[in-house]
Parts: sequence; structure tokens; C-alpha cells
Amino acid sequence: MTRKFTVMLICLILSSTLIAQEKAFHFGFKIAPSMSWIKPQSQNYVNEGVRLGFNWGFVGDFYLMENYSLQSGFNILYVNGAYSYPDMYQPDGVSSPITGTTTRELRLKYVQIPAILRMRTNYIDKMAFYGEAGLALAFKTGAKADDEFQGQILTHTLTDQDVSKQYRFSRESLVLGAGMFYKLNGSTRLFGGLRFDNNFFDIIKDQNAVDPKVKQNGIANYIELNIGILL
Repeated sequence: MTRKFTVMLICLILSSTLIAQEKAFHFGFKIAPSMSWIKPQSQNYVNEGVRLGFNWGFVGDFYLMENYSLQSGFNILYVNGAYSYPDMYQPDGVSSPITGTTTRELRLKYVQIPAILRMRTNYIDKMAFYGEAGLALAFKTGAKADDEFQGQILTHTLTDQDVSKQYRFSRESLVLGAGMFYKLNGSTRLFGGLRFDNNFFDIIKDQNAVDPKVKQNGIANYIELNIGILL
């Protein structure tokens, strides 16, 4: 009985020591240069390439076990992209609209709340690696666009339009990433890594102006380079 009690006591001491090696909560700040794009999913809608952006936010790591944490906080996202689609425009003094193609440069702004599980390796000297997977919910705070309409007989340009009503208020996504930690003094550490944010549902509302039978669909994805500090 005494031997069993001693073994149990030693196990408790060891487990307490392991848990004590990691703070239960870390708070920090991140910046994240990004590349984003709009992926249309409607007929005759075409992606027009990748655009650069810049995200930032406050992060909190809640440790469930020594090598497993739940990360949350809030991020400010600037998700940019471009796509073209069939459109129509009616100039002043013309009796009927002209059919053509509009190319849109889109700039979306969101506040995002993530819930991400991080799995970390043990530290080797001052360095450790992590993988992460989770979900995120974002709410649109703004949407601006530059449009260039190209018809057979004219070109028409609109800049810095407020197009918030044309896009869904929420954005739901799957988040996958990997990176590394580097320990500084005490519990302070730097982190850096890549994160892919994959939009689940389309963000574009309403029907196409040329063919109302075509529902406008598209998703907004991005890849970001996370750089930050945790205290």
C-alpha cells in the first residue's frame, strides 16, 4: 500500500512539473502580410488574379495540455481580389443598356474571430514547431470596389465605390497552418508561420444583371504569413 501511494505521489509531482513548464494562457499581437483572391463559381465569371493585403490582430493561446492549445482572439482582415463578369451599362442619352464585361477590383474588410487548435512539438533548445487547424467566423465592416466596364463601343470606369450591400455580411472559413515558436526571456516567445484561410460559402449576393437566371457565387480565400509575439 505504501509503495502504491509513493508511486502515485511521484506521478502527481511529475505531471504537475510538466504542466508548470507552460503558462496556462499567453496573450499577444500579430501582423500578417497576405495574398488573397476571389474565386467565382458562376457561369462566365472569371478570376482575375491574386492581390496583396495586410492583416493584424490580437491573439490568445489557452493551453489545454502542455503541447496543445486553443487559440482565439480577433483579427482585422483586408481580403482583396479581382474578377470579371457579364454586365450592362446605360450611358446618359442612350435608350437601351449596352452589354459588356465588368472587371472589378474588390477590397473587403472583416473582423474575424477564430477558434483554432494548435499542436506543438517539444522545445529543442529554444525552438519548437506547430501545426494548427480550426474554424473562423468573420463579419464584414466594409467593401469598396473599382469597376471598369468594357463594351463594344465604350469603356466606363467607377472608382472607390461602396459595394457593401452586394456582399454577404458574414464569412465562415476553415483555417489550416504551420509554423514555429522561438523562446525569448521567461515565457515570452516569437512565432511565425503560414496560414491558409479557406472560405466555405459564397460571399456574393443577388443575380447577374445580364442574365437574372445566373446567381452570383464566389468565395474569397487567402494565405498569410503570421508574425507575432506571445507574452
